[in-house]
Amino acid sequence: MTPGSNLPLTAARVAVTVTAPVRLDVSGLLLTAGGKVRSDDDFVFYNQPAGPGVSHRSAPDGDTITVDTAAVPADIDKVVVTASLDAPGATFAGTEPTGTVRDADGGGVLAAFTPPQLGTETALVVVEIYRRGGGWKVRAVGQGYADGLAGIATDFGVSVEEPAAPPAAQAPPAPQTPPAPPAPVPPEQWAPPVGAPAPVAPPPQAPGEPAAPVPPAAGKVNLDKGRVSLRKNQTVSLVKGGRPLLSSVRMGLGWEPARRGRSIDLDASVIAYGPDRGKIDACYFGKLRILDAAIQHSGDNLTGDGAGDDEVITVHLGGIPPEVTGLVFVVNSFSGQKFSEVTKAYCRLTDAQTGEELVRFDLTGAEPHTGVMMAKLIRQYSGEWEMTALGDFVDARTVRGMVKPAAAAL
Repeated sequence: MTPGSNLPLTAARVAVTVTAPVRLDVSGLLLTAGGKVRSDDDFVFYNQPAGPGVSHRSAPDGDTITVDTAAVPADIDKVVVTASLDAPGATFAGTEPTGTVRDADGGGVLAAFTPPQLGTETALVVVEIYRRGGGWKVRAVGQGYADGLAGIATDFGVSVEEPAAPPAAQAPPAPQTPPAPPAPVPPEQWAPPVGAPAPVAPPPQAPGEPAAPVPPAAGKVNLDKGRVSLRKNQTVSLVKGGRPLLSSVRMGLGWEPARRGRSIDLDASVIAYGPDRGKIDACYFGKLRILDAAIQHSGDNLTGDGAGDDEVITVHLGGIPPEVTGLVFVVNSFSGQKFSEVTKAYCRLTDAQTGEELVRFDLTGAEPHTGVMMAKLIRQYSGEWEMTALGDFVDARTVRGMVKPAAAAL
């Protein structure tokens, strides 16, 4: 199998064994349609080897996760099989783990997958067993994590407690006068708990605009409190009320000529990539619909004149096929004018049904180049999409010239 590919399962009980030249810890997570576990009981691994319909078995030649699809609870949408390195500090660079899916009763091989191009990852989602149309299928994933099994578990909603370091031996402190109590610290300045990721700094807000949320536990901005204004390299998780946003959204891109009276022809496009950063398709003025119309382009604007969005790309998030894991939105100057001749360039994500603006990124500090990567949408394996503001300039007058630099930005 290749990343993103899938096959129907011909056996009700399947065993997924992950092997490698080094020792791996293999686990299985039972996920609902929202991409999260129901409780920590849905995390099956060496210390908790049995869950509803899923079991773990250790062996010298590779750990195995067995899934009895008939016994998996009805509210479980998929079972993801993960692998992490047993040796502290080790990465998957130079290691090629292979996930082999077998008929758990007959032993016949149903599928095999070796994730390509691994490097600094310390854990990865190998495959997922998921429901589809009344049956079950297996999908090759190969998504890597740099923060080990704890990073995967946390991403899917498992509570992970970091053990506290033992205190260093020391003499008892001498008695002293108790210090005055510290002044209260505002909630927005609270430090995260030990082991939690550093919080994202709140983005700037327009006057009267509700503040963008920064959940202290996850350190991610989401959409719960309204519109989010991003700065370069900031990320927002497209989640509302704890559920991934899977409706239709519009990416509007706009610009104005820097000097009044002079037209400038910019072209907005989006490039779709697979998990190996390989281009799957591109939507632009010459190809207005891709991925069975899951992505649609409004058409070419030749001048940039007029208020509002100059070009709009509609994305039906729920209709993006599973092999697409990343979208990069780019703008090019087909006529060769530099972005230093452009002012008020921006991109904004709106709800296609209500028109509500969800996320905005105003590009500042334009550089004398002919192409710019405005933003990227990355599908997380918990089911949600994340949008990151880019604002990186390159020399490319067409979308074809953006394929490689956009892939590198994923």
